[in-house]
Amino acid sequence: MKTMQGLFIRCLAATLALGTSMLAFSQAAFAWEPKKPVDFVIMAGKGGGADRMARLMQSVIEKNDFASKPFIPINKPGGSGAEALLHLKNAKGIAADHTVMVTLNSFYTTPMRQKNLGIDPLSFTPVGRMAEDTFLLWVHKDSGITNIEDFVKAAKAEGRDWIMAGTGKGQEDQLLTDFLNGAYGLQMKYVPFKGGGRVAKELAGKHAHSTVNNPSEQLGFYEAGTTMPIASFTPERLPMFQEAPTFKELGKNFVYFMQRSVVGPQAMSDEAEEYYRGVFKKVYDSPEWQKYMTDKSLQGEFITGDELIAYWTDNNGRHETILKAIGEI
Repeated sequence: MKTMQGLFIRCLAATLALGTSMLAFSQAAFAWEPKKPVDFVIMAGKGGGADRMARLMQSVIEKNDFASKPFIPINKPGGSGAEALLHLKNAKGIAADHTVMVTLNSFYTTPMRQKNLGIDPLSFTPVGRMAEDTFLLWVHKDSGITNIEDFVKAAKAEGRDWIMAGTGKGQEDQLLTDFLNGAYGLQMKYVPFKGGGRVAKELAGKHAHSTVNNPSEQLGFYEAGTTMPIASFTPERLPMFQEAPTFKELGKNFVYFMQRSVVGPQAMSDEAEEYYRGVFKKVYDSPEWQKYMTDKSLQGEFITGDELIAYWTDNNGRHETILKAIGEI
């Protein structure tokens, strides 16, 4: 009898040990975490909306211990974001699970304009849309321009000598410039720079006549009384800029947003994808990010997975239509 009891106890202990080891294996197999610092690629220069956003997210992740390894911001603005897109495309093996990228709308337009890149943006891993950024038409306070009528009159008088500063070639700022030229019969000259921060400085320094900066890029100069918005590309007036009517109010049915998403390489593993979605959902829900969205006039909910792919698909089609209409592709 004792022999049977001893055998039973030994079998029970072995079963418990096996269960414990299987649980440990299961946790090890599915609780993926980065093994090294994560490349946090920014497809724009320093000082712009994407750069500010990425560095805030990096600080929120670090402050709240949302990740086991640090996120290292890396600016790759070359070729209107082509440099960043290629970096993501070529991330394979361990790099694929340790690389994420902050997007602009050049996520759509650059692959269309540079077919030789061989990039399909819809093939990248949809980590999460953090927000949609807004655009306003800005002028210098000393210009004497206070409304769209003043703007059109002044820009028509200058013709090709009117400088609209923007970020990159064939990107969102140029699309908005082309809209304004077409809608109001203008001939503004679009001059691209690397990064929205530099663009804002060009206007503040009176080296450009106007910009279509995001609020986060122009806010410091606006608060200092140096620059002012005269119209917004949003469906409704922005709470921070109630003095600026929408183009819809002005009789032009045109609304435009900048996506602020985080994406991963196509080769990213399912475990890493799940991990990064969790990290950036925590960032989105954080008080720091919610305050940033309010302070910088950002809009939109966090979306991921198939919903984000559908969002990309819709916007990709819209940008293709716009680029064809203005002869960019």
